[in-house]
Amino acid sequence: MDAFYASVEQRDNPEFRGKPVAVGHAGPRGVVAAASYEARKYGVRSAMSSQAALKKCPNLIFTRPRFDVYKSVSMQIRAIFLEYTPLVEPLSLDEAFLDVTINHANNPSATLIAKEIKEKIKAQTGLTASAGVSINKFLAKIASDYRKPDGLFVIPPKKAYDFVAQLEIERFYGIGKVTAERMHKLGIYTGAQLREFSMTHLESLFGKVGQRYYQFARAIDDRPVCPDREYKSVGSENTFATDLDKHEDLLAELQLIQQDVCERIRRKSFTGKTLTIKVKFSDFKQITRSRTVVEDINTLEQIKELSECLLAGVDLTGKKVRLIGISINNNARPKPVEPLQLRIEFEEFI
Repeated sequence: MDAFYASVEQRDNPEFRGKPVAVGHAGPRGVVAAASYEARKYGVRSAMSSQAALKKCPNLIFTRPRFDVYKSVSMQIRAIFLEYTPLVEPLSLDEAFLDVTINHANNPSATLIAKEIKEKIKAQTGLTASAGVSINKFLAKIASDYRKPDGLFVIPPKKAYDFVAQLEIERFYGIGKVTAERMHKLGIYTGAQLREFSMTHLESLFGKVGQRYYQFARAIDDRPVCPDREYKSVGSENTFATDLDKHEDLLAELQLIQQDVCERIRRKSFTGKTLTIKVKFSDFKQITRSRTVVEDINTLEQIKELSECLLAGVDLTGKKVRLIGISINNNARPKPVEPLQLRIEFEEFI
């Protein structure tokens, strides 16, 4: 989806249309969750502090997020996807991979399917989406960002290898700013230059993910579209409008986060055995404290007991707290043991 949160707000609030809009909080501790394309022209981006955003765009309109609305619209869009294929892997509320190799419409053209989906999203939600079409997830993701907003970009099989060769490293899916800077120091600016490094060399430089970089540089990505992608952790956190230094104030904030985490694990049918709290202080230093239990953590009572016990163990003497959060992970389940068919050797008697 194109500037999803901001576009929903512009759709529902006519006075916001055509104007720079940021979803988030405008206070001194506020952060931009999403920015409209009108705001992006001024350099406003998601994850930017609200104060920095206002300096770039003094007439920026801030509106508080409505996640229940975004989730509802996301489900509406997901239903459109499922009209074409059951192989839908959501990445977030506003993005998903679809495998349409075999599809309900029996349409041999992924490009035409993408065009139909874009038209249905526009007709049913009033919002625009951008689509990327190619032979694997890596290329499709890159293509989806190529002609935003309201774009449709195709990387055909025969052009995939050459397309990656000229692609800037910064546009590689999975390569962030820090990794890109490391690659620049190695003289790697494009896919073609990345291909000059062997897999062994890339592994020595970047660890196991070096294998993935080696494959991506050659337009290879064998990852399937997984509709039942497992969550490794579920959590929630809050940055306070003003720093807190009293335990009772922190406890009150913690209780709100407990309820949010409980609701999230319920929606995702998620359970785990480890609960972690994160505390970030006013000097931006942060600590985490974890507790692992035998039984799955899946009730508000468990979350409350564990998180409050961990918070009680944090030394707050002379310190002020900027942020607090809770996460639950360690949801590994033992893999089922494959049955072993024993073989019995019989002697042949004549």
